[in-house]
Amino acid sequence: MNTIMTVMKHEFTSAVFRRSFLIMLFMVPLVGLAVMLFTSYAKGDGQETAVGNMFSTEQEPTVDGYIDQSGLIQSLPDHLEDTLVPLADESAAEKAIQDGEINGYYIIPADYLENGELEYIQADYSPFAGLESVGTIDEAINFNLLGRNQALADRIKEPFTLETQLLSGQVQRDPNSGFTFFLPYIVTFLFYFIIFGSASLMLNNLTSEKQNRMIEVLMTSVSPMQLVTGKIIALGLVGLLQTIVWSASGLLILRLGGRTLQIGDAFQLDPSILIWGVLFFITGYAVYASFMAGVGALVPSLKEASQATFVVIIPLLVPMMLIQSLISKPNGTLSVILSMFPLTSPVSMMTRLSATQVPLWQILTSLALVIITAYLVIRAVAGLFRAQNLLTGQKFTLGKMIQAMRTRPQES
Repeated sequence: MNTIMTVMKHEFTSAVFRRSFLIMLFMVPLVGLAVMLFTSYAKGDGQETAVGNMFSTEQEPTVDGYIDQSGLIQSLPDHLEDTLVPLADESAAEKAIQDGEINGYYIIPADYLENGELEYIQADYSPFAGLESVGTIDEAINFNLLGRNQALADRIKEPFTLETQLLSGQVQRDPNSGFTFFLPYIVTFLFYFIIFGSASLMLNNLTSEKQNRMIEVLMTSVSPMQLVTGKIIALGLVGLLQTIVWSASGLLILRLGGRTLQIGDAFQLDPSILIWGVLFFITGYAVYASFMAGVGALVPSLKEASQATFVVIIPLLVPMMLIQSLISKPNGTLSVILSMFPLTSPVSMMTRLSATQVPLWQILTSLALVIITAYLVIRAVAGLFRAQNLLTGQKFTLGKMIQAMRTRPQES
């Protein structure tokens, strides 16, 4: 145990006090805080800078005209009088476009009731120009078809307002808010980069020590299991420190942003996700750091490690490729399977937790499976690393790889 602690202390201090690590550790939260403060300051000056506006699909109201050859439109709802104007004929409509009074105009033909066809004319080509204002002409026609009964027209446009109440007491997010879909994306990508980045430290560390032959010196005083375990724990603590600082800073910024930036419940997370995030980071990191250690033991240099690294992280990329399914159906069969499979569960489970409420038994089962996998992989990699260490400077072959995998770690 003392040997493992010595390895841990050396690796932890070497990584934490590296200038590049300290810059990244504090730069990310500071940038997020600066963005929030700047946005809050700008909003205080009377500008519309609420964060929610960045993801709003609503457009500024446009003014369009219409030529009614059918005589259907007798009057317009009050709220459309500034965005939809009647025109006498096409010459008047074209003049209005040239004068910049309207963006385009609709022609309602005399046989509209028979075929339901409209024509939209605009000055310049834009595939979405007609779509931006189609709601206004649609509302105007419905209003008149319903005998200019505004209450009936409103009820047809929006038959009901659904209010969902959750027995669990979880905050219900607005399904129409862009943040509701965007937040799990942030959590997924952040967790992927944290796990991959932390595990990559292991690969860089082992490969560097192998190239300068420092690993051979270390192996004279520590066993493979002690060396691998000490490095994994130490570099895991480094990644954990980064995860806690970034996650806590993100939650704090979101809490402040809820009051300052008007982002509401759609961009809020339950504080318990921080606890689960730490646990899934530790377990997920242990698995992938062990794999990275195996890659570092097998390849002769960091340059040759890139191809092997890609094979290792493929399972970690699967949730990224299926992220839309994970978010849209977080409790679906595919989502549950991905969150239970040990190699994909660290990222998949965090995506589900940020999108919905996951049953506790699934979370605990997923954690248990990843812990078991991490233990098995660490033991296998320790034996692989010891055997491969004897091959330093030799050409790597598949036969030597199989032989290395069969070698059991030496205990001390």
